[in-house]
Amino acid sequence: MIVVRGFGAALAAVALLVSATACKGDAGASTGTEQAATRIAVTVQSASGPHVFNVEVARTAAEQERGLMYRTGIPADGGMIFTPYPAEGGGPREASFWMKNTPSPLDIIFIRPDGTIAAIAENTIPFSEDPVKSGEAVSAVLEINGGKASELGISPGDKVTWPGQR
Repeated sequence: MIVVRGFGAALAAVALLVSATACKGDAGASTGTEQAATRIAVTVQSASGPHVFNVEVARTAAEQERGLMYRTGIPADGGMIFTPYPAEGGGPREASFWMKNTPSPLDIIFIRPDGTIAAIAENTIPFSEDPVKSGEAVSAVLEINGGKASELGISPGDKVTWPGQR
């Protein structure tokens, strides 16, 4: 009888250990899916010289939908690039963005397939739900701190490059 009780207690201990490990594995799996955003260097070549931004990459439809919503304190050389745009494919198309749930003013830079800037929406209004459109087909969009494009002399026609650009 003592052997049976000892065996039962050991079996119960193993079951608890397996259960605890499985729960820990599930919790680890859910936090593992929240990976740090990929950052790349994006260079804008303007008349005043090259300007490098260390930006997050929004590749998936979910990442592009969220963009920089809820963000404050974007670094001076920070931002986000939406590439490829649109994430679901189908080639370049007119882009339409909004500032819903975005507390920081942004400059939204619309980039043609050849890498040149088509248009810049400067100092977009935080929390606005008004559409901000590119005006033509684009294949990428760069968001930087509001007023930065003007401060650096970035304008339509300037060339934008980044690693992996097609």
